[in-house]
Formats: sequence, C-alpha cells, structure tokens
Amino acid sequence: MALHVLESESLAALVNRSTGISAQKCYQCGKCSAGCPAAVGMDIAPNVVMRLLQVGTESADQKLLCSYSIWLCLACHTCDMRCPMEIDLPGIIDVLRSESLRRGAVNPRARDIVAFHKSFIDNVRLFGRMWEIGLIGEYKVRTRHFLQDILLAPSMLVKRKLSLWPGLHGRLVSRIFSRGPGRLEKTR
Repeated sequence: MALHVLESESLAALVNRSTGISAQKCYQCGKCSAGCPAAVGMDIAPNVVMRLLQVGTESADQKLLCSYSIWLCLACHTCDMRCPMEIDLPGIIDVLRSESLRRGAVNPRARDIVAFHKSFIDNVRLFGRMWEIGLIGEYKVRTRHFLQDILLAPSMLVKRKLSLWPGLHGRLVSRIFSRGPGRLEKTR
C-alpha cells in the first residue's frame, strides 16, 4: 500500500506552484490522449499522467517521474487545444521533466531524448538561438553516436541547411536564463 506524501511534497503541489495549474481540474474526458500524436509510443497516456498527479501517492509520483511518456511529449499543444478545462499539459510535463532530472529518475529508454534536451537547452543558452552544428556536435558527444547520419552532413552544408557559425544573440538569452524561475515569479 502506497503512502500519501504530504501535500507540500507531492508532484501535484510542485506543478501547481510552478505553473499555477491544479491537477484536480482534469475530469478525465480523455480528449488529450485521443488527439496526442505521440500517444502510440507512450507508456502512460496523457490523461493517465493527469490521473496519477491527482492520486498524489508516492508510488504514483515515482511512476510519473520514471515514465517514458514525459520525454516523448512533443509539446505540440494538441492536448491543451482539445482540453475543455484548458489545462496546459505540455507545461506540466516540462515541470515533470525537470523534477525527473533533478531526482535522477529518468527512464533509461529516454537516454537519447534527454541528451538532445540538454544539448538543445545548452545551445540556446550559449548562442541565444539554435546553432545546428553546435547542437549536433554536443548531442553526438553525449550519446556517442558519432557516425550516425554522418553522410547527410555534406549535402546539408551544400544546401546551406547548416550554418558554420552561430548567431550573436547569446547575451539577451543568457540574461533570461540567469533570471531563473524564482526571479520570474517575483516580476509577475
């Protein structure tokens, strides 16, 4: 039998504090799962993610943080466009991803996705926008897939799909990152 964690320690409370969204608003209509283009590959359907947040037990929270689904979400916002309660599920999943990383509870199948996620965030933080060659290099170092898709690079360079140099927008974006979530809360 799973124990209920204290309200202040539950994932639902963390999500509420971070996004202002109450998991209790969801009444399990299932429209999010029915419209999700990634639901086929998920181990937990989007409406079940909301249900586990509502349950709020320690085992439910652990199941959420270790799920593969939170890393498969495309953040396409089809779910919140279909939701009658206008629940921002991609926003909730962002909080769950951060907490999963913080607690070291990432699903092993999501290793490459997490590597891409970290490479993307580092790239934007450093250069202020996406620099594809930097992203590819960092991703390949993290995953050790050095030769995967290597034959595509010459044709992409010829077609100017890859820029050899990053843009110079990093200072503005690095200031945004330095504010952090706590600082952003105070300015609201």
